[in-house]
Amino acid sequence: MSKGIFTPKQKKLIELLRQTRKEAGLAQWQLAKRLKRTQSQISKIERGEHRLDLLELYEFCEALGISVQEFIRRFEDSLDES
Repeated sequence: MSKGIFTPKQKKLIELLRQTRKEAGLAQWQLAKRLKRTQSQISKIERGEHRLDLLELYEFCEALGISVQEFIRRFEDSLDES
């Protein structure tokens, strides 16, 4: 049994996390350094092997220079596009 849960919403979330990181001009290793994590941990999140809880999402957004509210708005917009 796979540890990742790849529902359409989960796929959209993963895509948005990756897109937001790239828009911030950061490589995985740079984001990892800001979050005091390893690049491997960031990779697992972006592959859906590790799901973020609310506090982790908050930290990600801070590190990427985006508010949680803006991130959620973008997520909801991406769902509406489907």
